[in-house]
Amino acid sequence: MNAPDPSTGRRSNEAEFERARRVLVGGVNSAVRAFRAVGGTPRFIARAEGPYLWDVEGRRYVDYLGSWGPMIVGHSHPHVLERVRAAAGDGLSFGAPNVMETELAERLCRLFPQVERVRFTSSGTEAAMSALRLARGFTKRDKILKFEGCYHGTADSLLVKAGSGALAFGTPSSAGVPEDLARHTLVARFNDLASVADLFAAHPESIACVMVEPIPGNMNLILPAPGFLAGLRELCSRHGALLVFDEVMSGFRVALGGAQQIVGVQPDLSAFGKVIGGGMPVGAFGGPAAVMEMMAPLGPVYQAGTLSGNPIAMAAGLATLDLIAEDGFFDRLHARCGRLVDGLAAAARDAGVAFSARHLGGMAGMYMLAEPPAGYEQVLTQDVDRFKRFYHAMLAAGVYFPPSPVEAFFFSSAHGDEQVDFTLDAARRAFAEVA
Repeated sequence: MNAPDPSTGRRSNEAEFERARRVLVGGVNSAVRAFRAVGGTPRFIARAEGPYLWDVEGRRYVDYLGSWGPMIVGHSHPHVLERVRAAAGDGLSFGAPNVMETELAERLCRLFPQVERVRFTSSGTEAAMSALRLARGFTKRDKILKFEGCYHGTADSLLVKAGSGALAFGTPSSAGVPEDLARHTLVARFNDLASVADLFAAHPESIACVMVEPIPGNMNLILPAPGFLAGLRELCSRHGALLVFDEVMSGFRVALGGAQQIVGVQPDLSAFGKVIGGGMPVGAFGGPAAVMEMMAPLGPVYQAGTLSGNPIAMAAGLATLDLIAEDGFFDRLHARCGRLVDGLAAAARDAGVAFSARHLGGMAGMYMLAEPPAGYEQVLTQDVDRFKRFYHAMLAAGVYFPPSPVEAFFFSSAHGDEQVDFTLDAARRAFAEVA
């Protein structure tokens, strides 16, 4: 049943949101969708194609959300839809092995040298959580080390932030996470290698792994400082801990070989998601056989999922990888995204607005700061009120960015000069409005 606007009898975002709040917690199924960070009413999306979204009111938006990353070739790409329809015709789920699982795993192993074995999951959260359990089982250690501002899904051990001290045991950042569990999570500062070294010194032979987004996107787009990731590699090797790269967001977004290809650092385990499912629910983690074969059914670390390796998700992922593996794909994506990012910065500069932006491949960040931030603490200093006003001015003009000042945004191969020009025209007006 549609929810009509009482004043017009037609569907509206406001009416749909009110209807949703009567049956869904906060009216949404993922917290950031509720627009709490920017205010206003969420847009209820009716359909998507190429670089565009349409809401239930029929309004069209140039989409830089990209379903939070996976839609790197745009929405409803014909090649992806063809593969999905063919797979769906053979059945939606088997609960048994299927050949496409093997095919997609083979591709991951070819693209990531240290990945010799793969385990699929149904979400990035499951992939990160399972990689964490495997690291603990392999090292026989309990503590993990993560970074403030890096997000690895909603597993209890990872919903932890730093305490009041500069170097501290983690404290829960969500109700329902026991403090006794959180004490096993250590939190360091991203791009601060000394903070990591100090935690290893304070907890010798206790840390199972260091988990990090090599190119974070969940405190907006942050770039690793020169030597930082290589330093993590050296510390983990020296102390017998595993280095785990969470490439759920950056994997296949910044390069075909993920962030690892760009930074030249090889982790022990990698977590993937988003792009490898082409828009379908998916996750995966992988690494050397000697580590991965600690997993059941070969080893004592248990992990399972009824819908893991779902044939529809595998088909969408294989089709998407077909497209992004074409020669020059990421060079073209990076250049087009760069034109957008440079244009946004120029529009803000012309309006006298403190603003900066940067990108890698099809992953980008914008900040209400004069210079791009180096870490989480700087991200929090940006002008949030100005971001809110800019966000809504762009939304009203027909441009859909992520509804949060601490999230990266995403560019696809379906975005061309027409969409970039439209966005920059809207941005010039929006920056003038918020100056």
